[in-house]
Amino acid sequence: MRKPIIFGNWKMNKTNAEALEFVNGVDAHVTDKADFGVAVPFTALDTSIKAANNLKIAAQNVHFEENGAYTGEISVPMLKELNTEWVVLGHSERRQYFNETDADVQKKAKVSLEAGIIPIVCVGETLFEFEADKTESVIRKQVSGCLSGLDGEDVAKLVIAYEPVWAIGTGKSATSEIAQNSCAIVRDEVRNLFGDDVANKVRVQYGGSVKPDNIEEYMSQEDIDGALIGGASLEVESFKAIIDAIK
Repeated sequence: MRKPIIFGNWKMNKTNAEALEFVNGVDAHVTDKADFGVAVPFTALDTSIKAANNLKIAAQNVHFEENGAYTGEISVPMLKELNTEWVVLGHSERRQYFNETDADVQKKAKVSLEAGIIPIVCVGETLFEFEADKTESVIRKQVSGCLSGLDGEDVAKLVIAYEPVWAIGTGKSATSEIAQNSCAIVRDEVRNLFGDDVANKVRVQYGGSVKPDNIEEYMSQEDIDGALIGGASLEVESFKAIIDAIK
């Protein structure tokens, strides 16, 4: 049975002090019913990791080179020095604003896995693609591109987050049926690439306006193993409510 995995993604929010306040407010409330965590800005990684006993802490990005002339980027060795164990890769905002490609995500996933850092790989279609009935083809292309050349055992360890771009920060959310169908496509593409065993082990999240009052409906779906949560992960009380909703 796949263990549920619930991560908040803070994006470019929270100072170091605010991150510490959040971790201190949530950590003791974390249960073992799921892997609960938050993806924090790089500036808050060290403080958050040291403060968290139960809450898992992820970076929001990493570069695929170990070092070099990449101003403003963060490398795997930098994350490892801070004892980072998780990283979010290929979020739609990284793709949209910084022109990241599936090939970029694949290289980042490869170096992360080699270093023992677990990637949460994001995939999902835009509103234009959704309305053009291209959801399945987009998901399969992204999953295939992001995981190409990776080892099946490593793929079984990582997490894939299906996030329809049209449901991120818009207040819109996919119905549980749409989310389930799309997450099933993610798993099926993993099955095509790596076989049944890997497909049955890999954890698939849904992300897109997930809140305390709708997370149970999503989590009841067969192929949805967790959630990647934006705005509702920024406040202590709403994140604690999400923890309480996982039975």
